[in-house]
Amino acid sequence: MSAPKPRDFRWACRRATGSTDGVSETQGEIHLVLPDPIERAACFRVLAAGAARVVRSFASADDYLGAEADHGGGLLLFHWRQPGATSGSALLAHVATRPDITAFVAAERLSLDETRVILRGGAFDLLPAPLDPRLVHRTLDPAFGDWQLCQRDRLMRRTAAARLAALTPREVDILDAIAAGLGNKAIARRLALSPRTVEVHRANIMRRAEAGSIAELLRLRFIAESGRDTAENSFRFGA
Repeated sequence: MSAPKPRDFRWACRRATGSTDGVSETQGEIHLVLPDPIERAACFRVLAAGAARVVRSFASADDYLGAEADHGGGLLLFHWRQPGATSGSALLAHVATRPDITAFVAAERLSLDETRVILRGGAFDLLPAPLDPRLVHRTLDPAFGDWQLCQRDRLMRRTAAARLAALTPREVDILDAIAAGLGNKAIARRLALSPRTVEVHRANIMRRAEAGSIAELLRLRFIAESGRDTAENSFRFGA
C-alpha cells in the first residue's frame, strides 16, 4: 500500500509526531494528586467509569513527579495541601512549564497570598475541598474534551509552521504577496523581480511546503499564524 500523499494535511500532522493514528499527543491522561485515599479513590472511579481514557492517581506531589517520565500531558487535579517535600505551589510552578498540562487546584482554605499564587500560577480552575466526586466529574469531563481539541489545534499549528519553516526569506515575501491576492506580475513589480523568477519561486514554495494547491498553501499559512500570541491557560474560578 502506498503512503498517503504529502498534501494530506492530517497525515502530515500524524507524521510530525511519529504516530500513525494521530493520538500520541492528543489523547491525553487525567492525573489525580490527592493525599486522602478515600477522596482519591472516589474521584478516580467517577472519572474512569465508562470512559476510554487513562486516569492515574497519586498520593502526593512527590509521587507524581517521580513518575513524570511515564506519563504525558492532560489534566491534573491536585490538592493544594501536599504531604512530602513538594508543596502545592511548587507543583503548580512545575506544571506551568508544561503547555500540555491543564491544572486544577482543590483547596479548603486559602490565604490571600496563596490565592494570588494560584491566580498567577496558571491554574485553570479552583475546586472546593473536600472534593465532591460529582463536581469533579462535571468539571473535568468537559474540560478533557476541550483539552484534546486544544492539543489537536496546537499540533496542527506546529506542523504547519514546520512545513513553512523551510521557506527562504524571499519565498516568505512572495507567500505574503500571494496571501494578499497579488498575481505573478504584481508580485514581480512589488519585489523588483521578473515574472519568470516569481513563477520559479512559487513552484519552490509549493514543493518546500508540500502543498498540493494554493488554497492548501494559504491554509497552512493561516494555521501557522493563528497560534501566535495565544495564551495557553486562563484561570477561571469554578464552584
